Amino acid sequence: MYAAVQNEQFPIPAVNIKQLDQRFWRTDIDYPTEERPGTLIVDTPGKYLYHVKPGGRATRYGIGVGREGFAWAGRAIVAYKRKWPRWTPPDSMVARQPELEPYSIANGGMNPGLKNPLGSRALYIHEGGRDTLYRLHGTPEAFSIGKAVSSGCIRLINQDVIHLYDEVRDGSPIIVIPDPTMSHLAVG
Repeated sequence: MYAAVQNEQFPIPAVNIKQLDQRFWRTDIDYPTEERPGTLIVDTPGKYLYHVKPGGRATRYGIGVGREGFAWAGRAIVAYKRKWPRWTPPDSMVARQPELEPYSIANGGMNPGLKNPLGSRALYIHEGGRDTLYRLHGTPEAFSIGKAVSSGCIRLINQDVIHLYDEVRDGSPIIVIPDPTMSHLAVG
């Protein structure tokens, strides 16, 4: 499941399994919940994303989450999805990291590709009809799964985000559970 993916716009290398703890490998599990099938549940403290299936089941994915001060929690929807998206860092990120100016909205963003921070797929999270600026997206950095390292987005290894992308419909509900250890959490 983590082999190279050749039939993509940009061929994806195999995941270095030594960098991905086995507990974060994609798996189908029993997952009783009152949420309806199709719902995405992000367990921020546990570093898992659950895609709820019928019959008390779910597909569980290992994730990387936002570091302290950059996480988001709440209920929203996956407004839309994109294959090999362009990346445009928010203005607030460019202000913190001026070296990202060439990829700003004003400059058209970063072209798709293996070095693009959104990876092979992105799912765009909206709350109350507005873009939260948070994404579920791919990454080639298997070592980052299970950690709080991002600027708020939820990252999955590219092979997992492709699997999730193929399973999720636009408009799917998403619930992001806050991590109580994060003191500066933006709650929607």
